[in-house]
Amino acid sequence: MSLEARIQHVKERIEAACQRAGRAKEDVRVIAVTKYVSLEATESVLDHGLVHIGENRWQNAEHKWNALGNRGVWHFIGHLQTNKVKDVIGKFEYIHSLDRMSLAEELEKKAALLDLRQKVFVQVNVSGEESKYGLSPEQLPSFIKKISNFPHIDIVGLMTMAPFEGNPEETRPVFKGLRELRDEINAQGLTREPLKHLSMGMSNDFEVAIEEGATWVRLGSILVGKEEESR
Repeated sequence: MSLEARIQHVKERIEAACQRAGRAKEDVRVIAVTKYVSLEATESVLDHGLVHIGENRWQNAEHKWNALGNRGVWHFIGHLQTNKVKDVIGKFEYIHSLDRMSLAEELEKKAALLDLRQKVFVQVNVSGEESKYGLSPEQLPSFIKKISNFPHIDIVGLMTMAPFEGNPEETRPVFKGLRELRDEINAQGLTREPLKHLSMGMSNDFEVAIEEGATWVRLGSILVGKEEESR
């Protein structure tokens, strides 16, 4: 299937999921996850009008960003090591994986030096899987309250990763849980501005995530395909 055909296929599935949930399709934005594809394939994604690009490791993203960074909106979606903040700050408009205080402090420090405001999603391990990064739901309110006072960090929403399930319907409680956590944070008024966004849902389960309120879905294999780079 061509990239153009995959984009159309995904668009139709997103629209159907929004219709089932009574949501406007414009409320859902797609991040094209290009971590498994080449520079040329990433350029093709941008050529086809997909603006949001997702990468999870700076060492794999660097050459793509150097070539194409001025063309799209870049999202860092992987686990971010504190010593890599200096590499991604100022390049990735969104960081989806803020999950600990040491990382928040380093982001604040580096953003202050560059005089910018870094948009972040706080990562929550809703499923409780040991293999997943993220704060526990119980840790979230106090963490949010503390970093809301950081002047160079803008918390725009929450992110989670659901377990990979053969039946995507089994992921629904995870996505519902993240939405409820966001609503609780907003009800408590813990942030400067209400949290609007939920970054959740990937190729295997994005329709369920949309039905439960996802505003950003992170799509790799179903959208851009998968290839190992030959470098």
